[in-house]
Amino acid sequence: MRKEKDFLGEIEIEDKYLYGIHSVRARQNFPNQSPFHKEWYQAVGEVKLACYQTYKNFKKLVLKGIPTSDLPIHFMGDSSIESLQKAAEEVAQGKHFNHFIIPAVQGGAGTSINLNINEIIANRALQMMDHQLGDYSVIDPIEQANIYQSTNDVIPTALKVSLMKLLKKLEEAINKSRKAMEGVENEFRSIPRLGYTQLQEAVPSTYGRLFSSYSDALSRDWWRVSKSWERIKVVNLGGGAIGTGVSVPRYFIMEVVQQLKDLSKLPISRGENLGDSTSNLDSYVEVSAILKAHAVNLEKMANDIRLLSSDITKPDFNIAQRQVGSSIMPGKVNPVIPEFIISSAHQIYANDLLISSLSARSDLELNAYLPSIGNALLENLKLLISANQSLEQNLLHGIKIDTEVSESEFYKSTSLTTVLSPLIGYHKAAALAKLMKQQQLSIFSANEELGFLSGAKLTEMMKPESLTALGFSVKDLME
Repeated sequence: MRKEKDFLGEIEIEDKYLYGIHSVRARQNFPNQSPFHKEWYQAVGEVKLACYQTYKNFKKLVLKGIPTSDLPIHFMGDSSIESLQKAAEEVAQGKHFNHFIIPAVQGGAGTSINLNINEIIANRALQMMDHQLGDYSVIDPIEQANIYQSTNDVIPTALKVSLMKLLKKLEEAINKSRKAMEGVENEFRSIPRLGYTQLQEAVPSTYGRLFSSYSDALSRDWWRVSKSWERIKVVNLGGGAIGTGVSVPRYFIMEVVQQLKDLSKLPISRGENLGDSTSNLDSYVEVSAILKAHAVNLEKMANDIRLLSSDITKPDFNIAQRQVGSSIMPGKVNPVIPEFIISSAHQIYANDLLISSLSARSDLELNAYLPSIGNALLENLKLLISANQSLEQNLLHGIKIDTEVSESEFYKSTSLTTVLSPLIGYHKAAALAKLMKQQQLSIFSANEELGFLSGAKLTEMMKPESLTALGFSVKDLME
């Protein structure tokens, strides 16, 4: 056991742990089990690595021009800097995450996140230098591991780094969904189906038309998500506590973001007004709205497919059977993939409300609720990535349509008479519909009995490409 102390007192910690007193206090204060996102943890490591590299360059530059004896500040030794860099790099790789004990839901604007990672980095650096864990006289979690940093610039910057990386994955997932949707559209392009309004038969259409509307929606989603980078690329790293850069070297402020940009390979930039970048979180709200719009489209698609494949509707449309649906009803299979997508969408809507309401609580220079905002945003991104993956892999690739049954049912629908009304008039079309309904006839059989159109003309008008043509011309109506 080792004893660690702060100005509040002392706590004993087992020697095997890389975390320290600040982490333990936070864990006691926030005893919930909400899991912190590893992507954010890794991004903090990447940000700190950029900070240590910038510090190293700053030291080198200063020592070139000022004799050591005249220096007004004390620099860490090269071995300490090197060890901090290596430890931060390990955190960026996701190592030592089992020593991160802070839950996602917490108080303190992210201070506990920063201090827990500072302690991991400091103690890991001490290990590398063959010192005892907790020997903070050599490397201190605040004095050295947090050099020229603040929770208020490191943690939000790391959040944006992690968001941008997940946004890239979401773009790729949407593109795969769109490609799979286009495949379904092409496969079933000419299969006729009835369009529905208010869940009632309306006018004729095709399955190709239906799936083309989903494909276009996914295209819009991809475009909006691809532009989300622009909304969050501005970071406040170097701004210190409230964006004024107090106690931070000017060189550090000007160089650290470029260092992070080089490390992360992301198009990030330093905010022109670091106070604005620190206190105003509207960019998160905007990105959340874009994610919510995509969730809305996914829910629409999933629910439509769920309806089409249900036992209540016509039996021509089927989705793949993915798992047993009941522990009591033999042979039952449920539409679990649409249900998963719909459930994910509603979690995203709930998170969007949280993001909006808490982002508005930026009291004066700082928002104390950034951890919850970041947690909700990261959860939404992960839900959307997984929803797209399941849509593409488990739903779209398993769609089957019985064309024979589909066409048989289709041509018995009285809604087809709407297509004929410009040629034979409303009243004759109504008489045709009445006969079809009374005797359960197809439109071809009913027309043969009433003789309103020649068989050849009706066949031409009932072709899928004719039924779905955009409007009609006089030439279309001529024999």
